[in-house]
Amino acid sequence: MFSPGQEEHCTPNKEPVKYGELVVLGYNGALPNGDRGRRKSRFALFKRPKANGVKPSTVHVISTPQASKAISCKGQHSISYTLSRNQTVVVEYTHDKDTDMFQVGRSTESPIDFVVTDTVSGSQNNDEAQITQSTISRFACRIVCDRNEPYTARIFAAGFDSSKNIFLGEKAAKWKNPDGHMDGLTTNGVLVMHPRGGFTEESQPGVWREISVCGDVYTLRETRSAQQRGKLVETETNVLQDGSLIDLCGATLLWRTADGLFHAPTQKHIEALRQEINAARPQCPVGLNTLAFPSINRKEVVEEKQPWAYLSCGHVHGYHNWGHRSDTEANERECPMCRAVGPYVPLWLGCEAGFYVDAGPPTHAFTPCGHVCSEKSAKYWSQIPLPHGTHAFHAACPFCATQLVGEQNCIKLIFQGPVD
Repeated sequence: MFSPGQEEHCTPNKEPVKYGELVVLGYNGALPNGDRGRRKSRFALFKRPKANGVKPSTVHVISTPQASKAISCKGQHSISYTLSRNQTVVVEYTHDKDTDMFQVGRSTESPIDFVVTDTVSGSQNNDEAQITQSTISRFACRIVCDRNEPYTARIFAAGFDSSKNIFLGEKAAKWKNPDGHMDGLTTNGVLVMHPRGGFTEESQPGVWREISVCGDVYTLRETRSAQQRGKLVETETNVLQDGSLIDLCGATLLWRTADGLFHAPTQKHIEALRQEINAARPQCPVGLNTLAFPSINRKEVVEEKQPWAYLSCGHVHGYHNWGHRSDTEANERECPMCRAVGPYVPLWLGCEAGFYVDAGPPTHAFTPCGHVCSEKSAKYWSQIPLPHGTHAFHAACPFCATQLVGEQNCIKLIFQGPVD
């Protein structure tokens, strides 16, 4: 019997405090070419041996580029707001002993803790194609965690570069707030959505907002890179919650808190569910051959015993060649059990445990990709609108980023047990 948090999570006091984890949507447990160094599908944030957070201190209004350069060369963190050719506001930042800072972006330079590249639908990432046309900022965002309980994590747009600077040029959206402090938005923006009711089977999608460089919350711009900012939402904050989604215009990250992960299923639990399904010896109702989900380590190769399903009705079969209809598309087949016509696809187990909202058995498949997970997880992700391009939103499979289709975006699977 699965008991949340019993395995893999028992933390002796000697281990560092875990603030939470960022999981990139669209990957089923690892990047297609494997996780490498700071470029991976999942990143854990631990309390640092020594605080590296910063907080705003001195503000300078500068009229010459030379003076601006002199401040940025002092070796301190700073944010520069270029108002015109002859006026720049530079906000110096000083060390904050109470916070740890983690930076996320496309750059592979050392200030970036977690390197993120554009997610291609279906996870068929071509690294070379990404680099030339990426919409993700090189220094996209920073997450600042309190070093003391309750270890609150906050998100801010933009990250400090190798010179410890953030530059908002003349064309960037920026402004002076009523209290006098400067703020701005990055080119394509950092969007955040906090689910209502936490990350559980009862959760509902929240509203997508934009986060400013100083961490304030705004309604969305008309398009991602519009000059005009949205309206300030004073009732909301930049504090990340379990299940918060962070969109960097090209990749979407899921934030899981340490407590949320403690109660979540683990990789071992998902493997146990896979073995449990296979032990029940589901059969192809026509060929009567036994079906089996392939091992989690072989998730790209379609195997002989792999279950396939008709996504219009949910009937699970083994692979076969019949059922093509001349009046339908290439992938449309007629189910021999109920005559429903629709896509016929191999089923893949969703292996990334962070995307599960509960520990239920894998009974539902996303349409049209065929990734399988628990009913509540499938229904949760089926209703979440994820940013796509510069102003579109649509639901997508969390395991491969394929846009979902169909009445419900997912289907209940109908397995046939062994006849003996």
